[in-house]
Amino acid sequence: MITVGKPKELGADLKSARLAGGMSRHAVARPARISAAYLQKLEAGAVRNPSPRILERVAGVLNISYGRLMELAGYSLPPPEDGGGTVRVRPAGSALRTEDLTVEELRAVAAFIAHLKSLR
Repeated sequence: MITVGKPKELGADLKSARLAGGMSRHAVARPARISAAYLQKLEAGAVRNPSPRILERVAGVLNISYGRLMELAGYSLPPPEDGGGTVRVRPAGSALRTEDLTVEELRAVAAFIAHLKSLR
C-alpha cells in the first residue's frame, strides 16, 4: 500500500523524541551518520522522501519506533504474510519493489549499490 507522507508530523516526532532525551542535534546526527543540518531539515518537515536507512538509524539513536517513522514518511510496512521475517518497504511513488526482500537482503542490495558508486 502506498501512502502520502506527513513530513511535518515526522519532524515533530523526531524533535520531540530528541528533546525528551535531552539530546542536541549533533548528539543525534553523529551516531545516525547524518549531518545536524539534515536532521534540522527532517525536524522542520522540509524533507519529502527521507531514506528508510536514515530513518532506521535515527530511530535507533532516539530509541523510537522505526515503523512509525516509516509511516509518517509515506512508506508502507505491512506485516509479513509468511511470518519469516520478510519486510515490505515501498516508497510512495517509487517503482522500486522490495516486498520480497528480507532486511539482510535489503542491506546487501544497499552495500552493492554503494560498491557500484565507489567504482565511479
